[in-house]
Amino acid sequence: MGDFNLALLIVAIVVCVIVFLINIYLLVNYQHPDDANQAYFPKFVVVFGLSVAAISILMLPADVANRQACRHSIYNGACNLTLPMKELWLAIYIVNAVLVFFIIPFAMFFYEGDQDKSLGKRIKSSLCWVAVTAIVCALLLGILYGLVGKVDFTVRHLSSGTTAFTNTFSFSSSEPCIGNGPHQCSAYSASPSSEKTWTMRATFPEYVVALATIVGSVLFMIFGGVGIACLPLGLIFSFIRRPKAVITRSQYIKEATELAKKARELKKAADALHQEERNGKKGRKWRKNVKAVEKELLLLEDDVKALEEMYPQGEKAETTWALTVLGYLAKLVLGILGSIVSIAWIAHIVIYLLIDPPLSPFLNWVFIKLDDVWGLLGTAAFAFFCFYLLLAVMAGAMMLGLKLVFVTIHPMKWGATLMNSFLFNVGLILLCSISVIQFCATAFAYYAQATAAQEIFGHTLQSLRGIKYLYKYNVFQIGFIVLAGLTFVYYSLFGWRRKKPTGRFQLSS
Repeated sequence: MGDFNLALLIVAIVVCVIVFLINIYLLVNYQHPDDANQAYFPKFVVVFGLSVAAISILMLPADVANRQACRHSIYNGACNLTLPMKELWLAIYIVNAVLVFFIIPFAMFFYEGDQDKSLGKRIKSSLCWVAVTAIVCALLLGILYGLVGKVDFTVRHLSSGTTAFTNTFSFSSSEPCIGNGPHQCSAYSASPSSEKTWTMRATFPEYVVALATIVGSVLFMIFGGVGIACLPLGLIFSFIRRPKAVITRSQYIKEATELAKKARELKKAADALHQEERNGKKGRKWRKNVKAVEKELLLLEDDVKALEEMYPQGEKAETTWALTVLGYLAKLVLGILGSIVSIAWIAHIVIYLLIDPPLSPFLNWVFIKLDDVWGLLGTAAFAFFCFYLLLAVMAGAMMLGLKLVFVTIHPMKWGATLMNSFLFNVGLILLCSISVIQFCATAFAYYAQATAAQEIFGHTLQSLRGIKYLYKYNVFQIGFIVLAGLTFVYYSLFGWRRKKPTGRFQLSS
């Protein structure tokens, strides 16, 4: 089995390298042309942050495989050759917290700083903001850890008498203990009054992970609950709202004229806001107007794209139209597959997490059966379901960002994503990835039992003083299901409506 452990280590290293290369590819293709050959530090943070998020998601399947590495070993000490998963979990989540609360904010402050200032002043200003954040976080963490950084485990004191073994002893449901007569063991029939609370102090790294998980769980409940429904339904209704035919040239000219008029208005408003920024008039009204311009610019870009789809131009217009049709068909297929996965997730949450005792292990049983077919098939399916939750979080964040005016919009677009948008979304992914792992460790507790993740997220986290009640009463799971249901109702009522590029915007003044 030592060879198996070595193979697992090699696979882990290869996967990390592949993840790193994929993130570089995403950065190069998503970045805005204005950021080409510059902003190298934010780019490094983006690649590193995405890699940490992806690796943290993949660590849970690796933890399951690592648990099995020495299960059938034939010599003592084989388990000492497995990966130190608990230390790796704590390390990667401490790195996650440092990235989310310190490094990414510094990179955003530095990137969005006044370009007219010198490099030293921009660094100094960014460090001041991060220092304030660090002091506040350190004080908050220290006070909370000192006051309530303890774990309360509920234990029951069990005791039983002894009896001599004979050749005729037997066990049954009515007589589960050794001996003659209709008696019960003391341990078997212990009264509820024998329950006691065993208190111990959690380690500081575990407590940091726990608090970060709570923050991420709130975002995960909101964005994930909305996204688990809008991710597949958005693809399906996008197919329903697709352009059925190419519009005429006169219609194209009319729509393009309206969009050009609004584009000039937006440019004029953006120039005015930029002038106010130069004059130092960056008040509350200025920030509100900046968000309004950003939102309407996104809507304008979507309308331009829709108009281009309905009236393809160039020498290969017919080919472009054919690819557009195929693209919408692909969205329909992906939407149907995503609906199946979303329904499976919601059903699993209800029958395994919300009903006590669980009606069925459901997906846990599916993964175990897939492992019986091929060793890594169940692990691969397990990783896919975890990644799907992360995709749902991003879909929900984008939907709410476009619908709610008080949410800062940071869109991710191919070849047109600025570094501040990249950094914001990476921070969101990192923060929610902690909760995705904790949620998966709970939802798939039967499949991922006896792993290091279960020890951290399944026992310590859910027994922390003050926090355990959120898990005891399934607050996050219930909120997740409720928001998924509300999103389904919203899409059923309004999702089928086709959006036409009319260019009718009302810019906030």
